[in-house]
Amino acid sequence: MDEAPYIIFGSEYSPFSVKLRSYFRYKDIPHEWRPRTLDNQEEFKALAKLPLIPLVQGPDNEVMQDSTPIIERMEARFPDRPIQPPSSMLAYLSSLLEDYADEWVNKPMFHYRWWRDEDQIAVSDGLARAVMPNGERAAQDALATQLRARMVPRLSFVGSHEGTKDIIEASFMELIALLETHLAGRAYLFGGQPSLADFGLFGQIYCCLQQPTTEKILREAHPRLIDWIDLMLSPERKGDWESWDMLAPTLEPVLKNQVGAIYLPWSAANAKAVTEDAGDFTALIKGAKFSQQTVKYSAKALQTLKTRLATLEERGDLDDILLKTGCLQPLVSESW
Repeated sequence: MDEAPYIIFGSEYSPFSVKLRSYFRYKDIPHEWRPRTLDNQEEFKALAKLPLIPLVQGPDNEVMQDSTPIIERMEARFPDRPIQPPSSMLAYLSSLLEDYADEWVNKPMFHYRWWRDEDQIAVSDGLARAVMPNGERAAQDALATQLRARMVPRLSFVGSHEGTKDIIEASFMELIALLETHLAGRAYLFGGQPSLADFGLFGQIYCCLQQPTTEKILREAHPRLIDWIDLMLSPERKGDWESWDMLAPTLEPVLKNQVGAIYLPWSAANAKAVTEDAGDFTALIKGAKFSQQTVKYSAKALQTLKTRLATLEERGDLDDILLKTGCLQPLVSESW
């Protein structure tokens, strides 16, 4: 193992940052968690190609950004405690769920964060204190006001508006109910070890505990999900991977009702719009229209899933699962 530590520039309020931190902790990779603050802003700017966290500075001043590619790179360097099941079929389903977490579950997390006054106030105040940990209260209050004014208009970036509010909130409520059922009697999504899917979903749902509305929802009726979040802060192996036969009764509904019925229809419509160089698009999600501006990164993410599926050998069982859950067509279609 490389003895030189890695430095993770991140934020407790960034789902992709805490996702990566949890991963480094599980893999026992030497690292320093360095919250991004005004005090280290110039240091961060000197390293960053994009003004985004997380950023990892590795040995020999190597700089990496974007949580999923970082994890993939680190998996190659640190193969012990693999985060994907040995079955190529289950590994693909884990990657599919992680992509869904990054590209769709981020919507309800961000929506609830900036939609209601109570959440706006709580999160902007928390962010200001995190960015200015040594600042005077008046300065923190001023920054919180600035952050709130800047972030609320950015709801449009995740497609959050009056026309989509109900779709986004219903998707979140359904997801956490499905996960609460699935986590009965198991530590992680695929059994006794955390998968890539766990890390992706954890980042988004953990950040929902920082928002009064979603914190109340989670704590009132989802004790297994809360236990899973607590475990994912510093994951440890609890047992073996489970087979699909063991997982299917409760994981299949997640794939069907969330990935197949919500995420992939949205993702395919977005990719089509990106291909056509359109500025916005409308997807049909469970009979309701969901309109927003196009997201180029999400189109690339879908293409990665398609390419990965196309290169798998002996994928008959996987295709059967994807077909049954409504996921197959968007992942094999050559056109949108």
